[in-house]
Amino acid sequence: MLVLFETAAGYAIFKVLNEKKLQEVDSLWKEFETPEKANKIVKLKHFEKFQDTTEALAASTALVEGKLSKNLKKILKKIVAKDAHEQLAVADAKLGGVIKDKLNLSCIHSPMVTELMRGIRSQVEGLITGLPAREMAAMCLGLAHSLSRYKLKFSPDKVDTMIIQAISLLDDLDKELNNYIMRCREWYGWHFPELGKIITDNLMYCKCVRKVGDRSNFASSDVSDILPEEIEEDVKAAAEISMGTEVSEEDINNIIHLCDQVIEISEYRTQLYDYLKNRMMAIAPNLTVMVGELVGARLIAHAGSLLNLAKHPASTVQLLGAEKALFRALKTKRDTPKFGLIYHASLVGQTNAKNKGKISRMLAAKTALTIRYDALGENTSAEMGAENRLKVETRLRLLEERGIRRISGTGKALARADKYQNKSEVKIFDPSGDSTLPAVSKKRKIQEVEEQDTEVAVKAKKFKAEMKEETTVEHDEPVKKKKKKKDKEKQAEEEVLSEEPPISPTVENTEKKKKKKKKIKNEDED
Repeated sequence: MLVLFETAAGYAIFKVLNEKKLQEVDSLWKEFETPEKANKIVKLKHFEKFQDTTEALAASTALVEGKLSKNLKKILKKIVAKDAHEQLAVADAKLGGVIKDKLNLSCIHSPMVTELMRGIRSQVEGLITGLPAREMAAMCLGLAHSLSRYKLKFSPDKVDTMIIQAISLLDDLDKELNNYIMRCREWYGWHFPELGKIITDNLMYCKCVRKVGDRSNFASSDVSDILPEEIEEDVKAAAEISMGTEVSEEDINNIIHLCDQVIEISEYRTQLYDYLKNRMMAIAPNLTVMVGELVGARLIAHAGSLLNLAKHPASTVQLLGAEKALFRALKTKRDTPKFGLIYHASLVGQTNAKNKGKISRMLAAKTALTIRYDALGENTSAEMGAENRLKVETRLRLLEERGIRRISGTGKALARADKYQNKSEVKIFDPSGDSTLPAVSKKRKIQEVEEQDTEVAVKAKKFKAEMKEETTVEHDEPVKKKKKKKDKEKQAEEEVLSEEPPISPTVENTEKKKKKKKKIKNEDED
């Protein structure tokens, strides 16, 4: 029986010397306690050493996948074909089946073979001569690293950790630059406030301040390499009539030092952005073509890695970055958000507000495909991303042109729609609705008030005159009081009768009788 044994250094073929001892599987380990005992059981027939790590990796990957490598095929043809009548013990049953099909060799795989392989592995240093233990350990370690990289599809060019760190640093630099520039403008603004309004670009502002320093130096200094001619003239004119306060030379030196920091950070930011762009094109070229470097890098950073991002469905990719808004909407039973980080993509920015949701949904679907292609595919071209971007752009164009097609007919002609004409009606504001007071002129109001005053005064005079007459009558004719009272009562009754509605004839007759009775009573009393 022959034994095929694979090591990190190469292929080894052993000849079994005593097959009877192999029958005792449980006690077989005792025969491999020492190298001397092991040499009595098996003997090395041939050893084929690997030339380098790449060959070892190719051989080991073929064994892992259950395939027969070219190198192993040559060895088996040379060595084992001579002893074709003997069985070949293999560690993998799948590999044994492949060898039997291609080379027509009888292979065996059983618990006895597994125990035999374990014994050979424990005494491999004594069985394989001419291979130092130190060299064998180094080969094992190198092959283990290479094999693990292959299994994880690892490549040093595809390290998305660098992208995550780069985009995080880029965001931090933007925040710090913003704070530094605000501080610089405010600080130098006490000395030369007009400069901030004339120069709007932050980097040009800091370069100009660093070169000139005090505002009195603007007239004699040349800043044509930093500013255009028109702006330079405006700055020099404003420096002569500036309303800023005078500052010491030490203050100017500190401001210049701050400007140096701003310029250095700005230069490093541009360098970091170029690095990020190159890394994104190397790791996720299709994703970069679809949504851009910054949005793609933020999506990867938010998911944790490119592989994690590839596991997300398109709906999750669409809402990445808007988790708070999503759960708030679900909690309050309101409309859920339509986009997250993908909102900053150029394709979504091009659309109007009405179509942003549709485009972001379609873009997320195509982006999810490109992410999976980048993470799991072997091709590094950006053709798929370009094709998908073209599809999204055509869809965007159709939505903007309102390309509604007819259901009936040919299906190719666009639906006819009348041209919309906006007819605006000009309405004048009615001020009468603002006030609850009657709309009467002031002159008329004054006249009405005067008339009312005169009427009140006349009534008061008449009332006083009547009161005087009554007092005089009371003094002169006290006897006629009763008659006056009767006359007044009659007048009151007549007024009541005149105010009452017309009464039927029966009611009138009864009232007349009552009046006659009253008159008779009054006469009797008199």
